[in-house]
Amino acid sequence: MNDVEASILKDRLDQLAERYNIPSFADNDPVQFPRRYSDIRDIEISALLTSTIAWGRRAMILSNAEKMHTLLHNQPYSFVAEGDIDSISEANIHRTFFGRHLRYFMRGLRELYRQYGSLEGFAASISAQTADAPAWKIADTLNALMRSANATHPLDGPTRCLPDQVEKSALKRFNMALRWLVRNDGIVDIGCWSLLKPSQLYIPLDVHSANTSRSLGILSRKQNDRRAVEELTANLRRFNPDDPTVYDFALFGAGEAGEI
Repeated sequence: MNDVEASILKDRLDQLAERYNIPSFADNDPVQFPRRYSDIRDIEISALLTSTIAWGRRAMILSNAEKMHTLLHNQPYSFVAEGDIDSISEANIHRTFFGRHLRYFMRGLRELYRQYGSLEGFAASISAQTADAPAWKIADTLNALMRSANATHPLDGPTRCLPDQVEKSALKRFNMALRWLVRNDGIVDIGCWSLLKPSQLYIPLDVHSANTSRSLGILSRKQNDRRAVEELTANLRRFNPDDPTVYDFALFGAGEAGEI
């Protein structure tokens, strides 16, 4: 892609991002759940849990995220801190995400908030802000903490919380949660963290955004894995080094609508 083609594409993506990055976007998006809260702890927990089940049909995601928040009495931090985790039944929550996965997540988060006070505090404790790829460092260390917190509950499984093999994963859902927490333009994303900068974020790569990016010539890798995320985000940083994931609105929104 030459400079002229890159400039034309940047203008197009900027226009699409502006079209979709509007307050009403949240009305039909999972980000609506963490946006309900004002306490950073509630926001963080809601963002993690909601993003964890954000795969499949949009209507089902929203319905099941509502169900999951109801299980927590719509008070995520209060439940993490004091709720009866063992009382969460084995019922299905979303597709292959069951009660045992939620119990596993809750125990891990209880230990995290007991030790660090917030997810951002946990990230600061491992100096995530100095890492080349903060999302992967946080996710890998969070996996270890969750395994330790669930050591005496071998029947509650981790596989639907974060990928077992974080290193090579695209971390689509975790990168989505970080976008919500870090981007701070005051429109859709919440921007309650100060530890990381928007420039340190990576695209939450899904099928729509990956296929759209390939069609635009800004992603060549065929697999939707970490290397693809790094390639695409590097290309988007050429257009907006301070806020590359603003283009998630263009790639996902417009791609889903068939506009590009």
